[in-house]
Amino acid sequence: MATSFYDFPVQKLDGSKADLHDYAGKVALVVNTASQCGLTPQYEGLEALYEKYGPKGFVVLGFPSNQFGAQEPGSAEQIQSFCSSNYKVTFPLFAKTDVNGPNAHPLYTWLKEHAPGEGAEDIGWNFAKFLVGKDGKVIARYAPTTVPSAIGGAIEEALG
Repeated sequence: MATSFYDFPVQKLDGSKADLHDYAGKVALVVNTASQCGLTPQYEGLEALYEKYGPKGFVVLGFPSNQFGAQEPGSAEQIQSFCSSNYKVTFPLFAKTDVNGPNAHPLYTWLKEHAPGEGAEDIGWNFAKFLVGKDGKVIARYAPTTVPSAIGGAIEEALG
């Protein structure tokens, strides 16, 4: 049973295994993404955060999800191509993931349970964000409509 953010098995977008321990000691912003959503332009802001704070120990972890309005219907290759060509995304993207319901990825169940002040409420839409500290604990949960630039101050604080 996973007891830490880093203990959950995940897959990269290409289907290969990934290890969240690779991000231990970093501040992470975990986001459920979609390519055909009104909020999709947030990819640009997420990439800007990654470029600005990445050298200081920050990473954005994108988890495409097709659970909201079927707005991420594409294959892994289509998702990667879309993100690269339209938004120049260089942050890590993972396999398409359910974030709610009986098939929700255990990582998302854990994130929801450990978000301060939130309880385990379901994620309401694409681009919900969880800020995870260097210690692997959830610092904050942000609504899908929270623009990435609004999280910059919290990232700076978490980076120390």
